[in-house]
Amino acid sequence: MALNIVIMAAGKGTRMKSTAPKVLHKLAGRSLLAHVLGTAEQLQAQRTVVIVGHGAELVEASAPGPGRQFVRQEPQLGTGHAVQHLNGDVPLIRAATARALIEACGGERLALLTIALPDPTGYGRILRQGQRVLGIVEHKDATPEQHALREVYTGMMAAPTAWLKRAVARLKNDNAQREYYLTDIVAMAAADGVPVVASQATDETEVLGVNSPAQLAELERRVQRAQADTLMEAGVRLADPARFDVRGELICGSDVEIDVGCVFEGRVSVGSNVRIGAYCVIANASIADGAVIHPFTHIDGEKLGVQIGAGALIGPFARLRPGAQLGDEVHIGNFVEVKNSTLAKGAKANHLAYLGDATVGERVNYGAGSITANYDGANKHRTVIGNDVHVGSNCVLVAPITLGDGATIGGGSTLAKDAPAAACEDEEALSTTSAARHRSSHARALSCGLRSR
Repeated sequence: MALNIVIMAAGKGTRMKSTAPKVLHKLAGRSLLAHVLGTAEQLQAQRTVVIVGHGAELVEASAPGPGRQFVRQEPQLGTGHAVQHLNGDVPLIRAATARALIEACGGERLALLTIALPDPTGYGRILRQGQRVLGIVEHKDATPEQHALREVYTGMMAAPTAWLKRAVARLKNDNAQREYYLTDIVAMAAADGVPVVASQATDETEVLGVNSPAQLAELERRVQRAQADTLMEAGVRLADPARFDVRGELICGSDVEIDVGCVFEGRVSVGSNVRIGAYCVIANASIADGAVIHPFTHIDGEKLGVQIGAGALIGPFARLRPGAQLGDEVHIGNFVEVKNSTLAKGAKANHLAYLGDATVGERVNYGAGSITANYDGANKHRTVIGNDVHVGSNCVLVAPITLGDGATIGGGSTLAKDAPAAACEDEEALSTTSAARHRSSHARALSCGLRSR
């Protein structure tokens, strides 16, 4: 049976009190519409049509993809003004539920997805005569007796295409809101002799719509709790599943511990025996076995990603930016920022430092307050630091620059020229734009003996 999917995404969402189109508000890190489109892709339809209206340009730009068409509905006069199959503001519908509805239709029947809710306020009620579905009455137009009904229409239906086209053409707006309701075609189907059937969803969460910030927040907590439960069932230890957010994809190995208030975005992979402290934000990163991420650490790999090696210690209050690649047992301490840099095994930058566009060798000790001056106002330049180099506190390494294996850079140095292997450089290696200080050989030796701790 050929399948066409129509997604209704034209509504303004007045109760959201926002200038953004309702379907572009985020749930678990993705727009409401993106969730629905993901379900639609699993149904393998011949084509998917998205009906847009308010903020059409923004909605269209947010959801490009092969086989998708956008149709603009102007003005927005209720759901019957355009055909719908899925609703862009009902984001969590499962593909299995949608398939069951399509099978119930079979190309011959009008099939409605329904559910019994403890509190059906705001939803259209299903009118029955025994097992027969007679129609749907919108909440605003229902009588007190009809308000007492708990079975509601979820906004999703499947119908024979040819009959549906004729039925839509007969819709009228003689109701309290002067709108066209697609739900009116249920009564038309009964009058036309088209069987009307109901396919009931079993999970309330997957059919809940979003019409206000409060509803969006409630659905967010349901989604996050479900994700937390799945992780805990797989063995992840969450200090408090109510204070935990995954806004993308989180993959965990065994014996992972995650403290309260952590947020995961994009794609995050966590190895076994990893500990993540409280209130960390981690996005687009891979963390190897045995690493420890101390509290209040911010990691965001964006497109380049961040790699953290086995046994590494990160934070607290550290920041890893795109392109940070940390080897095994690397230490990045408090208020250290690393961007587009590679640190080999055992390298340490324990406090108050910046490493940008750098290649750092094994066992390097990078002192507090030291920075790589990688930007000259026009271009970025790279710093290369060999194995076993010691950089003292409060140093400025003016790139492009190379420090050979075993070099020692005295504290307070501003270095603008390469340092050979095993060299001992002090403040007399200053940039030509800085005033060099004259020191006795004894003072110079003391300077070169400084070490960061």
